Amino acid sequence: MIESDEAFPHGIFRIAAASPAVSVAQPSANVDAIESLIRSVDADLILLPELALTGYTCGDLFAQDDLLRATAEGLSRLIQATHGDQRVIVVGLPWRVGGSLMNVAAVIHDGQLAGMVPKSYLPTYREFYEGRHFRPAGEADPDHVRWAGQTVPFGTDLLFQIRDAVIAIEICEDFWTPMPPSSHAAVAGANVLLNLSASNETIGKATWRRDLVTSQSGRCIAAYAYASSGRLESTSDLVFGGHCLIAENGMVLTESRRIGDGRDPMIFDEATAVADVDLQRLAHDRQVIGSFDDLLPQLPKSYRRIKLPTPTLTKRTDLLRRVDAHPFVPDESAELDARCAEIFAIQTAGLAKRLSCIGNDTTLSIGVSGGLDSTLALLVALRACQSTGRSLQTICGITMPGFGTTTHTKTSADRLIELTGIRGETIDIRPLCLDTFLSLGHQPLGIAIDDSTTVQQLQDELIATPDDATDLVFENVQARVRTMLLMNRGFVLGTGDMSEQALGWSTYNADHMSMYNVNTSIPKTLVRFLVRYAADHYFEGELRKVLHRIADTPISPELLPPAPDGTIRQSTEQSIGAYELHDFFLYHFVRNGFSREKILHLASHAQFDQEYAPEHIATVLDTFLRRFFANQFKRNCVPDGPKVGSVSLSPRGDWRMPSDGNGGDFRDPSAG
Repeated sequence: MIESDEAFPHGIFRIAAASPAVSVAQPSANVDAIESLIRSVDADLILLPELALTGYTCGDLFAQDDLLRATAEGLSRLIQATHGDQRVIVVGLPWRVGGSLMNVAAVIHDGQLAGMVPKSYLPTYREFYEGRHFRPAGEADPDHVRWAGQTVPFGTDLLFQIRDAVIAIEICEDFWTPMPPSSHAAVAGANVLLNLSASNETIGKATWRRDLVTSQSGRCIAAYAYASSGRLESTSDLVFGGHCLIAENGMVLTESRRIGDGRDPMIFDEATAVADVDLQRLAHDRQVIGSFDDLLPQLPKSYRRIKLPTPTLTKRTDLLRRVDAHPFVPDESAELDARCAEIFAIQTAGLAKRLSCIGNDTTLSIGVSGGLDSTLALLVALRACQSTGRSLQTICGITMPGFGTTTHTKTSADRLIELTGIRGETIDIRPLCLDTFLSLGHQPLGIAIDDSTTVQQLQDELIATPDDATDLVFENVQARVRTMLLMNRGFVLGTGDMSEQALGWSTYNADHMSMYNVNTSIPKTLVRFLVRYAADHYFEGELRKVLHRIADTPISPELLPPAPDGTIRQSTEQSIGAYELHDFFLYHFVRNGFSREKILHLASHAQFDQEYAPEHIATVLDTFLRRFFANQFKRNCVPDGPKVGSVSLSPRGDWRMPSDGNGGDFRDPSAG
């Protein structure tokens, strides 16, 4: 559990993986280079390569007393140089243990040698010959070694804890084995995994290395930092690239230059990768998944935790990790296309299966409004019917103009039905709504009506109402009349998206309900891209133009009357805030379990499509939290629909919470 964290605000822990300039078999020069590099890096932990104090390529010089003596002196200098330095420094060196030499990682903190971790697996194949020089870690290893008159913890069972960062170390080959030591360490509680490496560059190896780092960070739900030796190692037979990487839970946060990456200039002596890892996010995912504690009884050994003194507050205003303003929408066009293709296929497959359970002649009714959500649902229905050989004439697109429908959206809806070749039907819902108002004795938007009032009279008076006029009954009656008509026509395909579910932006038992909803886990910020993707990849000509026209239309339920000039007056985003903000909040609240303060902190580092004042972001966040808690009762009875991403609000699968829960402690008390 991540506590209130003064040392690492919001659970942000900064790691630097660095490959310094190395002088082979010259520990004194290497310490100079390391000290210089350390002074230039702002990080809570600095990871250096395997055998960084001597260089990896010393060969039989590792057996020379002078080299080992100089290494010990260099380690002493490096430790003394860290007095008063609250950062964790991890460096590789050769170390005598009993009558053998071992390849170890030394952990240095505030002028102290906190512990040493030996390498478990020595590569002695192809270009590697470590078994000639070193002994691997084994059961006969001592629990402690002596250093400068002190007893220092030693072993592969060491975890180093500094506040909420629990650090485990493995060395190069350890990581390339079928069962890396870091996997066991992660089960034992390590959330920051380090690899001191000396990995030479050969064709394709960098990709494999990157994939392994990424995969291990995801498998272990941890941060994984990797630092490898650089080009100034001996090149008698090999070239080392200085590749440094930092990944978190299956995603590379940053990586350094490396020799052979094809970029100019190609030659450099040092390489550094620095990133902020999110310990709170890792803790949340481990808590939700729960399998780590289940695996504890299977650990082959127990672990010792070396607690390092808690550092003082790290005061930083920058954040060295990308905060995606649109976490549901990939940035790169190729990745976005691939994401849209995958989602569209999942939606289509889900609907195709459901259609196989109803008769081939059963009408699939869709309320086509000319808006984004209903358009996406219609496109999925088209593909599902085409893929299963079902006639497009079994799809009935019903346009139901009401008191808020504009000419723009009505035209889009009509053209969409015409160009797709489905059955079309138009039902003006205003007479039914007027009868309902009269039956309820309701005055829509305060306008007095009686049995003599005509639809056109009411429409004319509604257009003259103030822009800030509201009437929930007026809106709900229209929404429920539409759903009644759809339900009476056949199997209703729902259109509401996940963002609307999160906010409760639907009328209960109206657009909230259907027989199947293909959009149920699609966030609003992604819907527009899906419509554009489908337009550009599956359709052409006039239909493609209409789809782009719809994608460019402002988002509105069109339940309040249009402006006097006939344009949309009821803007959803003007009412509740921009969907890019709500989707950002939705992702970090549901997916990551972050607090209000953490979400605001991340939002301050995100590049949204518009600029928002911090006060506005905070206000919209409180709107999100208030509505999210207040509308769980709607989410508790949503229709079936396919999950497409890591966030879903289905009460049968991903999200269960009480409908009458009080979210007061989750938002600003002054927000009401």
